[in-house]
Amino acid sequence: MKILITGAAGFLGSHIGIKLSKLGYDVYGVDNMIGGDDYNWSWLPREKAFKYDCSNLEQMLLVTKGMDIVYHCAATPHEGLSVFSPYTITQNNLMATVGVVTAAVQNKVKKIIYCSSMARYGHQGTPFTEDMKPKPVDPYGVSKVAGEQMLQILCDTHGVDWTIAVPHNIIGSLQKYDDPFRNVVSIFLNRMMQGNPPIIYGDGLQTRCFSYVDDCVYCLIRMIHAGSKEVINIGPDEEFTTVKELAEICANITGYNGTFTYVPDRPQEVKHAVCSSDKARRILKYKTTTKLKKAVEETYKYIKERGAKPFNYYLNLEIINEKTPKTWTEKKI
Repeated sequence: MKILITGAAGFLGSHIGIKLSKLGYDVYGVDNMIGGDDYNWSWLPREKAFKYDCSNLEQMLLVTKGMDIVYHCAATPHEGLSVFSPYTITQNNLMATVGVVTAAVQNKVKKIIYCSSMARYGHQGTPFTEDMKPKPVDPYGVSKVAGEQMLQILCDTHGVDWTIAVPHNIIGSLQKYDDPFRNVVSIFLNRMMQGNPPIIYGDGLQTRCFSYVDDCVYCLIRMIHAGSKEVINIGPDEEFTTVKELAEICANITGYNGTFTYVPDRPQEVKHAVCSSDKARRILKYKTTTKLKKAVEETYKYIKERGAKPFNYYLNLEIINEKTPKTWTEKKI
């Protein structure tokens, strides 16, 4: 079976590809390298790795030809930043999805597995369940929900199977840890390893669940044969934490003994975002095998192995005003 992974040099895409290859699948990858890392897809033969942009339809028609399954992981998954860089985020999410899905449908792939986001739920009561109507509150969430709708319309019209995965916050090795705009665990760890305090937006009482990447990948691979035309949350719902508690866990693991820095809330940030994974347990046999502390430890080991880095402000701010976090405009992270 031939499988294409978009975002194959990114965090989740690389893990899916590595696992599928070990299972004997014929894996190909595509990444435009905006947020990807050559290290992440060094396992993939060069003739199967394509530095293409998913929003380029001609390139997607070439790379999806002959594929059985497409995992669409490629995205610029910067939820907080999307309020201040909506053009870039929408272009790299929605138009990339249109390119991938259009090409995959034209080339008659059997199934598309689309990685969406908890941002689809917005400000609603927790735990989030799949039967809730999506109510995104930022451009990133809007782009992911629009991608879901585009996927469903085109696939249902043209006879292609699909599954939509909605992962919780995923952490683990291969995650980009020098990105100042996303990946809170990696940001905390990278800063603390350099002796710098964690920067917490608001009061730090936002609640989140964090999913170890292996647990998420297990479900995504099962989606090849399960979850037809379903939206499925993936991630631990037994263990949630506040951002402040998360910083304390990171401090204990890194040995950081300093103070924490608090800055104003980011606009449109959802206070409580916790999903139910009952559907994943029922359809995909999901279970949490790695608890939060262990998942953070594994992420720390990866960063320590590669070495702490300065943060790379590789995306431009498109809207700068009094609401734009000074952590970004003044490059304080």
